[in-house]
Amino acid sequence: MEALKSGGDTLFVLLGAIMVLAMHAGFAFLELGTVRKKNQVNALVKILSDFAVSTLAYFFIGYGVAYGVHFFTGAETLVQRSGFELAKFFFLLTFAAAIPAIISGGIAERTKFHPQLAATFVIVALIYPFFEGIAWNQAFGIQAWMKANFGVEFHDFAGSVVVHAVGGWIALPAVLLLGARRGRYSKTGAVAAHPPSSIPFLALGAWILSVGWFGFNVMSAQTLDKISGLVAMNSLMAMAGGTLVALFVSKSDPGFVHNGPLAGLVAVCAGSDLMHPIGALFVGGIAGVLFVVMFTFTQNRWKIDDVLGVWPLHGLCGTWGGLAAGIFGSKMLGGVGGIAFVPQLLMTGLAIIIALVGGTLVYGILRHTVGIRLDQEDEFNGTDITIHKISATPENEVNW
Repeated sequence: MEALKSGGDTLFVLLGAIMVLAMHAGFAFLELGTVRKKNQVNALVKILSDFAVSTLAYFFIGYGVAYGVHFFTGAETLVQRSGFELAKFFFLLTFAAAIPAIISGGIAERTKFHPQLAATFVIVALIYPFFEGIAWNQAFGIQAWMKANFGVEFHDFAGSVVVHAVGGWIALPAVLLLGARRGRYSKTGAVAAHPPSSIPFLALGAWILSVGWFGFNVMSAQTLDKISGLVAMNSLMAMAGGTLVALFVSKSDPGFVHNGPLAGLVAVCAGSDLMHPIGALFVGGIAGVLFVVMFTFTQNRWKIDDVLGVWPLHGLCGTWGGLAAGIFGSKMLGGVGGIAFVPQLLMTGLAIIIALVGGTLVYGILRHTVGIRLDQEDEFNGTDITIHKISATPENEVNW
């Protein structure tokens, strides 16, 4: 029976890892569909390359930083319990690799390729697992302090704060240090529109992410005995709420409509195992309006050229998700309970501080050493030709 249980748990986590791995195709196509045609190849290459770099960074350094676990033993040790620890590493790696995938969308179309790979390594090896260990592995006694002072620990079931808020808030200083794409904002204050290059590809990316998210959330239970249909239902309701509110607020803009479900899913991660489905619907709906309003505000009012809106989508909606778990997870609002608002607020604030400091240090150092921004001519020609020496549609080139 023990062998059957460990085998079942390993399969369960492995299926979740595969589903979240598939989400990285969603990140790739969401970015591909949003950027201009001269940057589509780069979007695809970046996501895959970032994942490979993340694998090495997390395997050799990051997983040990977060959990104190390493795999530098014989394979005969690693296969114990059906290799459950290896499957768990794979699952948590796909979470860690989501951080550079999130950042990629914000800094698209004007970033040097190899410095970004270096940034990915440092972020996944050190910055992300530093907070991951605090939130999910009792590092530095912060969770114990929360429980001693407020009766409960900070709760983030599937990463609204640990993954999405951290990724979105790391991306913000990266976007600011890079500056806007050339021609995006004029000296007169006018904003040049850069419409999505392919709504079908953008929609495909959103659908892949939405489907994979049920592995992201449900399999965060990590063992079969802890699986909960409530997590699946809450994810579904938040997805619907985010979609419909974004549809209404944006007046049917397809870019916003397809990011609406993602906003809802980002926000519901933290409390998906605690909320009532109606509460999850409200959480997703609020995330949908938060994304539409703040994306428009940052782009047009603050002139922050966050190409895919990763700071509003992941940073702000992830922050809202951390706080929402403390509100809608309470028994008073139909939730399971066992959660408090103050620990959610304090730990979410700590995540933002760590992300901002980490992102500023990594991209600041790279900017002042090797540089992170393409020169004007290379940016004008596009990252596809400049970096990869081929365009997404080479048959349209004059020398074909």
